[in-house]
Amino acid sequence: MALHLSLLLLLLIFYRLSAVGYVSVQTGGSITFPCSYDQYYINHVKYWCQGLGWDVCSYVVRTDHPKSSGKTSISDDINKRIFTVTMTDLVSRDYGNYRCVVEINGGTDIMIQWFYLSVTPGTPELYVEQQEVTGVEGGSVTVCCYYSNSGDMKWCRMGGDCVSVFSGTLNGTSVTLMRTSDAINRKVLTVTMSGLKMENTDWYWCRVGELEMPVHITVSQQTATQLEVKSTITVSQQTATQRTSKMTSTTQDPTPQQPSASPTAEPVQTDNTSQGAEGNMEEVHQRSIDVKVLLISLGMLVVVTAGILVTWKMWRMPKDNKAKDQTTNNSVSPNPGSHHDLTYSTVMPDQFRTEEKHPIPEADDDVTYSTVIPQHKTQLKGQTKSAEPDDNVVYSSLALQVTTQQRAAAAQ
Repeated sequence: MALHLSLLLLLLIFYRLSAVGYVSVQTGGSITFPCSYDQYYINHVKYWCQGLGWDVCSYVVRTDHPKSSGKTSISDDINKRIFTVTMTDLVSRDYGNYRCVVEINGGTDIMIQWFYLSVTPGTPELYVEQQEVTGVEGGSVTVCCYYSNSGDMKWCRMGGDCVSVFSGTLNGTSVTLMRTSDAINRKVLTVTMSGLKMENTDWYWCRVGELEMPVHITVSQQTATQLEVKSTITVSQQTATQRTSKMTSTTQDPTPQQPSASPTAEPVQTDNTSQGAEGNMEEVHQRSIDVKVLLISLGMLVVVTAGILVTWKMWRMPKDNKAKDQTTNNSVSPNPGSHHDLTYSTVMPDQFRTEEKHPIPEADDDVTYSTVIPQHKTQLKGQTKSAEPDDNVVYSSLALQVTTQQRAAAAQ
């Protein structure tokens, strides 16, 4: 009777744990398989074997031997009761059936998980860009599962529940599923886990139809820097909300119920520490405005000064040129007002000359000779009317005589 119960128990365990997981990997890629076991098997040997049946399932790697064999390695985490197998540099001949097995000394080994690995040269029907995703406590993580097959879509925790609709929870953590397509028309199942907790660290399965892909999520505690950044963001959001509320309240009319200020009321002290972030931001903003106004004023002052200088220069240029011309004329011609040193004369005809005092030399017939004698202005009034000269100026008139007349006078 006890033997039958043991066989029945083994059959139930086999039925619960031996569901086949179909995994597809591209040639040259790698994959990690997680295998979870019961706490009773913590000290047992675990191994990874390849083969369709028990009798032909050959060892690939074991935890009690060198933990790597060629392209395959195995590691056992007894605290989490999970051992993992990693296969790298996959080629087409690596396809087939693989099993996670716990060795039972003196009894039948227990198969924990059965996988069928497909290695394809093209794009796998279901894959993720990375199997290891990290997040922080209280934050969120996003996993993108790319698929080309059809079937039901699920996000499951290994050995736990699944979320198969658009949203749900796993161990108190919010999970949302969204089906979209990216820029190169790949169909994507986007999984987002929000409000992460430390206990969410585990292996999960992205499943579409019969295919599945394991993904490990690690949740870590927030560091001091992350907390500071988060606090800064929160303060900024609160400040924006306070400013919005303040602007809204200032636009409203005061109500009659508002209390009036009492002359005997004591002054109310304001705690400025609660307004630290807002006050600092307003102060910085005000200083920025003051600097801008100062720069604009200086710029306008420079422009106005330059305009005044240019205008003054253009206004002074004609006067300078006029003064320069007057200086040139004065240096070339004597001052008309300075006439005291000038003597004017009248040219007399030759008949007033005497032969003894002024002998006439033999000259050319075309030459006209003359003499100059002083003459006062009054004697010249009838002769010239072109200008009104100064009374103190002595002018002269010119008397001309033809050469032939001079010769006749000389002959007499």
